[in-house]
Order: sequence, then C-alpha cells, then structure tokens
Amino acid sequence: MKTWMKWASLALVVALLASGVWRALSARKLQQEAVAKLATQNTQAVVQLSAADVVQVTTRELATGVALSGALKAVNTALVKARVPGELQGLSVREGDAVKAGQIIARVDATEYNARVQQAQQQAQAAKAQVDIARRNFDNNRSLVQQGFISKTAVDSSTASLAAAEATYRAAQAGADVAAKSLQDTVLRAPISGLISQRLAQPGERVGVDARIVEIVDLRQLELEASLSASESAAVRVGQSAALQIEGVSQPVAARVIRINPSTTTGSRAVLIYLSVEAAPGLRQGLFAQGTLGTDRVQALAVPLSAVRTDQPQPYVQLINDNKVLHQTVEMGARGERDGQPLVAIKGLTENASVLVGSVGPLRAGTLVQVAGPAVPAQAASAASTASGGQ
Repeated sequence: MKTWMKWASLALVVALLASGVWRALSARKLQQEAVAKLATQNTQAVVQLSAADVVQVTTRELATGVALSGALKAVNTALVKARVPGELQGLSVREGDAVKAGQIIARVDATEYNARVQQAQQQAQAAKAQVDIARRNFDNNRSLVQQGFISKTAVDSSTASLAAAEATYRAAQAGADVAAKSLQDTVLRAPISGLISQRLAQPGERVGVDARIVEIVDLRQLELEASLSASESAAVRVGQSAALQIEGVSQPVAARVIRINPSTTTGSRAVLIYLSVEAAPGLRQGLFAQGTLGTDRVQALAVPLSAVRTDQPQPYVQLINDNKVLHQTVEMGARGERDGQPLVAIKGLTENASVLVGSVGPLRAGTLVQVAGPAVPAQAASAASTASGGQ
C-alpha cells in the first residue's frame, strides 16, 4: 500500500512538471509569433515613390569611349613682368579685378631712367656737333685740294674724321633710343584683357628684371588638357565630342577635341589631347573635370550609372517586382553616354524591368513600394538623378 502511494505521488509530480514546461513553451511560442508578426508589419510599410524615382531598363545606343580627367586651363593667360629694375609704384589691381589690353597696371620709378634719357640725348647732341665740325673741315679741305693749296692726303684725313664723327653720332643716337626704351618699360601694361588671378608683388617693393607682378587670365576660352595612354589615343580624332562633369557645376558641359599633341610625354609616353570647353556659368581655371570622350557607339540594355549600387560585394540594382523591392545582382558592361548623361550596359535584367534610381537611396529587400505614374526613360531618370545629387 505504501509503495503504491509513493509511485502515485511521483507520477503526480512528473505530470505537474510536464504541464509547467508545456505552458512555458506555449507562452514562448506565442511571444515569438507576436514578435514575428510585429516585424512583418514593420517590413510591410509602403514606401511612396514618384515616377522620376523609377527607370525602365531599355536597349539604348551608348556613346562609348575613353575616360578623361584633368584641370581646366585658360587658352589665353599672361604674366606681367618687370622689364627694368626699380621701385614698384601705382599697383592697385587685386585678384578678381578686370583689366583691358593696354591698360596701365603699375609703374617702376622712372627718375633714374629720365636722367639716363637726358644724358643720352645730350651725348647725341654733342656727337652731332662733332659731325657738323668734321663736315665743314671736309668741305674746306676738298675746296682747297681742288685749288691745289693742300695735298690729297689732307682730304683723306678729313674724310676719315667725318666718318668717325658720323659713327659716333649714330652710336649716341642708339644709346638715346635704348634709354628711351628703358623709360617706356617703366610703364607696365596688360597684354590681354581678362581678370587678375594673382598679384605677386606689392607697391613700394623693389623689383628686379623679369620679376613677376601680376597674372591675367581670360576665362572666355577654356580648354582641358587630358593625358591618354598610347592605346587609348589611337581612336581619338579631332572633332570628337565629350561631356564633362566639372566640380561645382551641376550640369554636364560639352567639350570637343581641337588638338592632339604629335609627341608623347617624356617618361610616361602618354599622349596629350586638348579639348575646347563650351562656356558655362561658374567655370574657372584649375577646376577638375572628368568625363568620357565618345569614340564609338554600341546597342545594349542600359540603366543610369547611378542606379547601380556598389555597397555590397557584388554590384546590384534595386528591382521592383510585384510592388516589392528586390536586390538583383548585375554584371556591368560598357559605359557610355546618352544626351550627355552617364549610362552603363548591364546583364542580369530583362527588357522593360523597373529599377530605382540612385537618388532614392538603399531600401531593404522586400520593402513594399507604390509608384505614382509610369516609369521614366533611362536618360530622363539619369538627368533627374544627376540634378538631385544621386549616387
């Protein structure tokens, strides 16, 4: 009897323990289901998109070519240098001031050069007087030798004296011209019209010959000097066009090849090409520019370059399928341009697939989206992404 009661008590304890464990597991399962349901509700939040946020993958003709980069340079620049030494006076222009060709920029103290001009002129006058005396002697001796009063040797001597006096006079005149030229060089003028980019001296400073005073830049004509390898330069021709992205300028700027250097650079053996850049607001000498020079055209499925994301190990696009965002891995191909906008050929997508442009930013896979209106063409979406600063 006692044994039976002991086993019954033990079975009751086990049953109670099993019941407690089952209730705990059930409560934990309910808690996990609630958390999962809440997470599902959070992921199902709908993101509203505009038509400009979505682009359709379509076959495009891309202008492919070689990548360019470099700094803008003004075609016309000038350094105003001192031509004579002396104290710099009257320099009032500063960086950013506009000057015209022939405008007086500064002067060098002309006191010493005025004195030299006067000295040279007086020496020339003295030499001229000696010429007059020598000529009168020559005329007198020539008359006397004709009358037989003096020998021909005396005439020869007076002839030599006249020639020497005339040579001395010409040398004195040349010295006066040199002094006058030095006096003119004390006035420093702008050789071209443009803007002062650097002021390299200060008023009152004593400058030497060829000392740099100011630099003038004419921004009306700008060009890009780009360095290409020998293989890249083989397809470059004068007249080919490029679209440049210039720092500080929101819209692409058109450029055209105007010259190709016939020689390679020493050491790197690179080929320099020069592109004329169209005028645009905000362009300055020294701004960094990069772009693609169109050398060929290809047909390919393409999307804006900004739509391809690289924040994962493999490049991908944010594909919209059944109003959900999918991260679709793609293979990038040739890069080119269409209507001045950067595009890239891709593999891994189908024609007319809808992807998000780069300006939207990263969205988690599975995010619900709602697009207002139809997707825009690739080149229009690229323009919108560029204007909004998309990656």
